[in-house]
Amino acid sequence: MLAITFLGAALAGIYGALHDQISYTISPEYFTKMKFQQFWYANFGWPQRVYASEVGFLASWWVGAIGAWLLARLGLDGFPPAMRRRYVAKAFAIVFGSAAIIGGAGLLLGTIVAHQGDLRDWKEFKDAFDLQDLPGFVIVAYLHAASYLGALVGVVAACAYVWFAERRMRMAIQATTVSDPNARA
Repeated sequence: MLAITFLGAALAGIYGALHDQISYTISPEYFTKMKFQQFWYANFGWPQRVYASEVGFLASWWVGAIGAWLLARLGLDGFPPAMRRRYVAKAFAIVFGSAAIIGGAGLLLGTIVAHQGDLRDWKEFKDAFDLQDLPGFVIVAYLHAASYLGALVGVVAACAYVWFAERRMRMAIQATTVSDPNARA
């Protein structure tokens, strides 16, 4: 269970670090005027792009740890070792795919809102952070919110996948044991 949790934390952290490279490209101000203040303790004086990756890792690893722990508790750690890697990979792929697809939808929606919508509702952010590129900030805000939503949807979907797969495996073992009592020995 711990190995699955650590793997989920590491993969989510790496995803977050790469995600924030894309985000930083779209809106450096999202980081320089907001995220870097939130994660001030992680500033080791490295270049801002590296700092953005640190922020992405720190903002994401714990989500992966919680999600992976839930998946392990639902039965991922109960699969026989020969099957476990395949089920872990599929469950993590569900989470990753969901986060990427829904995050991409957020990126698209944010781009539409930023370039065609009325940004008056974002005036408080513009003023509070003294933003020069409000559309870029809005796009990244949508991207980040959608990515977290995507991860949540992915964890729920992966939990359902693991739960049903574990139940099928247990039923198959019971069917084998009932038809041949010596089969489990």
